[in-house]
Amino acid sequence: QVQLVESGGGLVQPGGSLRLSCAASGNWFSIYALGWYRQAPGKERELVAVFTSDATTNYADSVKGRFTISRTNAKDTVLLEMTSLKPEDTAVYHCYLEYRTAPGGTIFDSWGQGTQVTVSS
Repeated sequence: QVQLVESGGGLVQPGGSLRLSCAASGNWFSIYALGWYRQAPGKERELVAVFTSDATTNYADSVKGRFTISRTNAKDTVLLEMTSLKPEDTAVYHCYLEYRTAPGGTIFDSWGQGTQVTVSS
């Protein structure tokens, strides 16, 4: 099994910063995508930022220029640096991983439990 453990959420004032971390463990042959989604109350889950298998990064338009996704040298930990936070960034942030267990095999996904980010004065 693949497990994802997030940390780093909390309460921050508008304009503040937070860093989220997600540590992935388990067995996989290759990573197809690794990144972050978020879900605010009463809203659908939305992509925040993701690394894709072709080594590119994609961001939601609403966070471009404010959030930065990165990976550690071990490549099994993904970070999300969030700056200039706004109340509308308030949500539960989930780490997710898409992976294959064999070359050309089925793509599986795994989700973390989520970490709450609240932006409020």
